[in-house]
Amino acid sequence: MAEIIKGSNVAAGMKETLLSELEKLKARHVEPTLGIVRVGSRADDLAYERGILRRFEELGIGTRIFEFPETMNAGDFLGEFSKIDASPDLQGILLFRPLPKHLDEETIRRSIDPSKDVDGMSPLNVAKVFAGDGEGFAPCTSVAVMELLSHTGVDLTGKNVVIIGRSMVIGRPLAMLMMNRNATVTVCHRKTRNTPEICRGADILVAAAGQAQMVTPAFVSPGTIVIDVGINMKDGKLCGDVDYDAVAPLVSMITPALGGVGAVTTSVLAKHLLKAATKGFL
Repeated sequence: MAEIIKGSNVAAGMKETLLSELEKLKARHVEPTLGIVRVGSRADDLAYERGILRRFEELGIGTRIFEFPETMNAGDFLGEFSKIDASPDLQGILLFRPLPKHLDEETIRRSIDPSKDVDGMSPLNVAKVFAGDGEGFAPCTSVAVMELLSHTGVDLTGKNVVIIGRSMVIGRPLAMLMMNRNATVTVCHRKTRNTPEICRGADILVAAAGQAQMVTPAFVSPGTIVIDVGINMKDGKLCGDVDYDAVAPLVSMITPALGGVGAVTTSVLAKHLLKAATKGFL
């Protein structure tokens, strides 16, 4: 049976550093606050939001939720988002994506203040990630994967990494972060041929396709490290991109269907917020 990589252990390891940084900011009368912007009430968004609120309450970090109806028109949403982005009371902004199709996500990406863009969606932060500039904010979930592997003691140098999914939220920025750590990275997507065969050659397999339990035993080999990034609904229950019960007995290490990457993502979000608040103070 595989060793289970629990996100709670990684988050606990990050907690002391976060509390120390928060104490320094509060000593300077800086109260970091995150603005969470959500359009509609998708189950995966709500699950992530609950996780953020729990983690931030535990750390003593402030949050404000801005919820808008899915029927809101593009002009009104852009106007409201601009007000939130300009608020001096918020040091960081998190926008849940994807947005409803009638809202232009590209316009929002280009309008957000890069210094408050704690989830790495602005073109400037994307460019910094791809350039290997550590000053930019990478998307929190991609950084959480790196934190998990680092905490587990996995040396990425020379490793063959396969990432399923090429989104700008996880797949592409994660590939850049992995290559910065000297891994050899292959990205698979809907048009990739023989995806299971490619995945079987991976030392590390990251499932980030957004397709419930798509990774089956046909995708893995003995010794594979499997990182499940997916959050999906199946038969009314949350699950990952990996068929955990079928895959876990066959690999060396694996994140659980729930309580893996997501548990670390909220801590990374807090880390990014404190970094943004520190920059703003300076």
